[in-house]
Amino acid sequence: MLIVGAGGHGRVVADAAILQGAWSSIAFLDQNPKLPAAQLGLPIIGESASPAELLQDYPHAVVAIGDSRRRLALMQQMQDQGFSFACVMHPSASVSAFCEVGAGSVVLAQAAINPGATLGKGCIINTGATVDHDCRLADGVHISPGAHLAGGVSVGRASWLGIGSSVRESVAIGEFVTVAAGAAVVDDIADHTTVGGVPAVPLRRRSSS
Repeated sequence: MLIVGAGGHGRVVADAAILQGAWSSIAFLDQNPKLPAAQLGLPIIGESASPAELLQDYPHAVVAIGDSRRRLALMQQMQDQGFSFACVMHPSASVSAFCEVGAGSVVLAQAAINPGATLGKGCIINTGATVDHDCRLADGVHISPGAHLAGGVSVGRASWLGIGSSVRESVAIGEFVTVAAGAAVVDDIADHTTVGGVPAVPLRRRSSS
């Protein structure tokens, strides 16, 4: 499997993938020339390899980049090149057999996803985060470490919930939303909005571009 991105998040994903034990060969793909030749015992492949060469050795990939827009764009580019996407799930995560996790998503240590929840492609359920029953997460959603979604919450495309934030049951969060660290979301949030505080209130609207 190819892990795209050898930064901090990439290493966390790689650690989970190693422990998951589903792949006989794992490597990073990262064009940063300052990186070493290997991390966590895994090789780092640079810009010299062509997509065709990579596909031959690593037909499955996961994009381990925190920026949701960039992550989804890279996933689309790689899909067009013929790659398929793996789901990485840390062995300590609790993932219901009755939920759906989209291709290229990662579920990290001590996270939980409960029955009836659905996740789109390229989502991140980070360390210790919880997604309760019947939540609906669109493509590219990032639930940061220690963030918690009560039952029936919906989160739109590429939205990011900051560390330690929480969302009340049945709240609808739009697309490209940012929820600040520690915020408590008790009301619906419009698209392209940043919120923070307890209870969370809008801080600003973001450009849709």
